[in-house]
Amino acid sequence: MSEGFKLEIVNPESSFLSKEKISEVVVPAYEGDMGILKDHISIISFLRPGLMRVFEGTNEEIYYVDDGIVEFKNNCLSILTSNIFDIKKMDKNDAKDALSKAEQDSQKNDISDQKKYLLEQKIEVLRNLTLN
Repeated sequence: MSEGFKLEIVNPESSFLSKEKISEVVVPAYEGDMGILKDHISIISFLRPGLMRVFEGTNEEIYYVDDGIVEFKNNCLSILTSNIFDIKKMDKNDAKDALSKAEQDSQKNDISDQKKYLLEQKIEVLRNLTLN
């Protein structure tokens, strides 16, 4: 019997990450942060901008994701996202630039409520990342 489940993360450029024996993943879903463990029920959900935590035993990796889709089925978690990066390798200047752009975009009058919600989530997370 396997000790964990498989994780695959794909972004437009490539297959970002593929690992076996993952013990838990916490994703920033629209409904709130969602923890996924082995033998979780099958789900499909949407990501909101936030931090995704990947646990492999006692090791934890933290990634920033913009948006995307999460699917868990047959002990395989697939994540499709438009933008993802490891916060340990994050360039603070890139994060500040992304924050500035998100703040400018949120001030536009012609954006939908959904887009405004996503931008507010992104701004909150990026502010926290740039302050640390």
